[in-house]
Amino acid sequence: MIIISIALSVWLIIRRDIIQDLAGYGYIGMFAISFLGSSISIVPVPMLAVQFTLGGVLPPPVGEPILGPLFAGIVASLAEALGGFSIYMTGYSGKSSLAGSDSGSKLNRLYCKMIRLMERRGSLMVFILSAIINPFFYPMTLAAGAVNFGIRKFMLISLAGKFIKCTAICYAGYFGLTRLFGF
Repeated sequence: MIIISIALSVWLIIRRDIIQDLAGYGYIGMFAISFLGSSISIVPVPMLAVQFTLGGVLPPPVGEPILGPLFAGIVASLAEALGGFSIYMTGYSGKSSLAGSDSGSKLNRLYCKMIRLMERRGSLMVFILSAIINPFFYPMTLAAGAVNFGIRKFMLISLAGKFIKCTAICYAGYFGLTRLFGF
């Protein structure tokens, strides 16, 4: 996946006209891709690459161009938080079956460890794992649902963390693509 991501990034830099075409989908496209990438899906969605790219090219609805990545970050973070809701509900509805399945497997041990962490430090776990790029947000979200971590609390804390992550990615795209295209 890392090699594919790097190859896709290089290809997009070479074919920068495609990046301008992506901007045609605007904030609705940003929302849809971020939602799909953060919800349970069979096909992996390159949402980080899209957020990076669209953060660099989308014009803001109002104000200075430097505000474009801020608006893109808001849209992406809302979409990712809503996408995480489906994972939370999966954990909430399947808590007994997830904990009881094949207790010796590595996946089940990881899940049980996440359950214990959510019971002890739930708010901190949700915030940190939603604010950084990592593969542990999804198991943590399942665990949050399984331990009945409050849905409003989960959504607010997750949204705050996602806002930090998505806005940083969008601004990195804005400053990175501006310099790259200037070069």
